[in-house]
Amino acid sequence: MKKIALIGSGGSGKSTLARKLGAVTKLPVYHLDALHWKPGWVPTPNQEWDALQRDIIRRDEWIIDGNYGRTLNIRLDAADTIIFFDLSRWVTMYRIFKRRIMYHGKTRPDLNEGCPEQLDMHFIKWIWNFKRDKRPAIIGKLQAYAETTAKTIVIIKKPSDADRLLRLIEKREPIGSSEIKNE
Repeated sequence: MKKIALIGSGGSGKSTLARKLGAVTKLPVYHLDALHWKPGWVPTPNQEWDALQRDIIRRDEWIIDGNYGRTLNIRLDAADTIIFFDLSRWVTMYRIFKRRIMYHGKTRPDLNEGCPEQLDMHFIKWIWNFKRDKRPAIIGKLQAYAETTAKTIVIIKKPSDADRLLRLIEKREPIGSSEIKNE
């Protein structure tokens, strides 16, 4: 487990688990939100964004958290381990509102300075509709990887699953792939 991609809805815990995994494994952690957003919430241009991700995945070791659907295949193709946060919308909604309060007027640890925490209706709708709009394609990709590659694919269904996964990794126990279903 040297190249780990964490994906899932906003508020699912990707960045938190990435930081914890980095501390345990000593692998470098790359938060895509921190790399994509320049101060003032200015996005990185697509060509520069793609090149940056290709540079990271060529490295021998990494943990990358974030979705960015247009470039998802760049990371998933290169990863040896994919962790998909498939939590309920109620959990993720609670977490984004909690995060908004915790970081009011401040920048989260997984963002660039100059990008204070914000919450708008577009983001709320994206999270609320993630299972309906994004999950089917992600599950399809994960099923294809499961059938054709030796990647380890872990599905986090509830917050305690992330804690359990971290404990297994800390103990250096095999994690194995979770069952992938298109529910």
